[in-house]
Amino acid sequence: MAQYKEFMEATMNREDIRNKLLTLPFERKDYWLVTGGAMVWYGFRSETNDVDLGCTKELADRLEAEGIPFAVMENGKRRFRFSEDIELFESWMQGETAETDGFSVVTVVGLISMKRALGRDKDIRDVELILNQLRRDACVL
Repeated sequence: MAQYKEFMEATMNREDIRNKLLTLPFERKDYWLVTGGAMVWYGFRSETNDVDLGCTKELADRLEAEGIPFAVMENGKRRFRFSEDIELFESWMQGETAETDGFSVVTVVGLISMKRALGRDKDIRDVELILNQLRRDACVL
């Protein structure tokens, strides 16, 4: 069963994510890469199963008007299932973004903050992974 699950979950590396972002019909100023995609973008992980994006209220309004399926989360913000492997979260951001290779990505500090706020076991492990990598990089310098 584990093999079947692994087969069903397509993984994306940084180039795959970039290619997905290039096909989005949105202005880049209206969305930013967060969580697992940001982990891959910064090189903390080699792959992710999906791409989560934060988006402006204006883009969320547009998506709703276009009939993109969404759910209202506990905080009152909308979560849109744009495609099989892309979700957009209205106004989801902690910290700031940085532009890298033409795309807005939550900063590493913001990524850590978001992962801590999520608080799931996998997010806690991701925070440790990030911090350990930063420590290793600091030792190399």
